[in-house]
Amino acid sequence: MLTRIVALLPHHRKRIRQVAQLLIVGFENHWPGYWTDLGSGLAEVKESFAKDRISRVALDERGDVLGWIGGISQYEGHVWELHPIVVDPGRQGQGIGRALMVNFEEQVRLRGGLTILLGSDDEDDMTTLAGIDLYPDPLVHLARIENRRGHPFEFYQKLGYSLVGVVPDANGWGKPDILMAKRVQPAPVG
Repeated sequence: MLTRIVALLPHHRKRIRQVAQLLIVGFENHWPGYWTDLGSGLAEVKESFAKDRISRVALDERGDVLGWIGGISQYEGHVWELHPIVVDPGRQGQGIGRALMVNFEEQVRLRGGLTILLGSDDEDDMTTLAGIDLYPDPLVHLARIENRRGHPFEFYQKLGYSLVGVVPDANGWGKPDILMAKRVQPAPVG
């Protein structure tokens, strides 16, 4: 059971290793090649400790990692890029990802951020955007997107994120990056 979400810090050696391992298993099925070994996972986690980053973990009652979320400041802190989010595959569908996202949004608000931006790749035909030529009108295809096999864009939509763009061929021909965003501060009145 999820007990809390806390900052992941450089001295949390056990948690850092758990996050690195989670990156490997969490991305291997649909996004192979991202983090293929412990070294690449550890390198990603260590990058998350930079000054312009957010790094948060969801922990169970024993203090073991259930999920991780990271963010990178962009546009002088007005926009924060979500990168990455991962939940233990055996614990997905239990609200852990949602809790991480809500916590991340609060962290961005506390830092004065206005918008969260994320990219969610489709490298294995999970949506109708994959495996086709999106040119000359990528936004027409984006407007008609359908989820074929559990792509996470619908998870983000349920949390209030909007489809804001698509990068055709971002990961090779027919493998787009789907861009989504959400405002986390109220718009100015008047």
